[in-house]
Amino acid sequence: MQAVLSLYATGRTTGVVLDSGDGVTHIVPIYEGFAIPHSIMRVDIAGRDVSRYLRLLLRKEGYNFNTSAEFEVVRTIKERACYLSLNPQKDETLETEKAQYVLPDGSTLNIGPARFRAPELLFRPDLIGDESSGIHEVLAYAIQKSDMDLRRTLFSTIVLCGGSTLIKGFGERLLTEVKKLAPKDVKIKISAPQERVYSTWIGGSILASLDTFKKMWVSKREYEEDRARAIHRKTF
Repeated sequence: MQAVLSLYATGRTTGVVLDSGDGVTHIVPIYEGFAIPHSIMRVDIAGRDVSRYLRLLLRKEGYNFNTSAEFEVVRTIKERACYLSLNPQKDETLETEKAQYVLPDGSTLNIGPARFRAPELLFRPDLIGDESSGIHEVLAYAIQKSDMDLRRTLFSTIVLCGGSTLIKGFGERLLTEVKKLAPKDVKIKISAPQERVYSTWIGGSILASLDTFKKMWVSKREYEEDRARAIHRKTF
């Protein structure tokens, strides 16, 4: 349901939603407001794994973050300094420009190749020994599992949501990788709404405002009088 609401937030009812949060990534093809069950895919690689991998890479560069509070610092570094490269193999051979991050104690952290190596995990889980496919491969597979007549529409209506998709360069890298996997004559379009962290809430507000849902509204007075029974009476 969350993926459907995220799609509603973009004004669409058909498309495929890639939702990558902190703990898990879901790819959900949707047709006319209904998720296609046999095409839904899950990848157990997401933002928390990127943060853990970044912590490991920083440790190799001489920076240690061991406590839970320090792990939150790593997560913030990920959000502010990391990016996805369009050509990671090339970047590995170049002198990476270091980014400076000021730690809570006032000291400065100089981050090198870890900036692009850590989020690379989303596309290459094998970097930590995980046998899962990259999210681009799972996305293409989810679309291929959908009805043939629907695939072209899904490839042209890919919607991103979830905090991990906010990593700089995510949309561009995903587009590059999906183009390699999709049929050559298919147009691929990725929508990355600026407010996508809150897209589920936005979609829910849109859905709740439709005339067809007014009969399901529960007023404050009704809820105070009957509590849960008021909700059950109108929704079941």
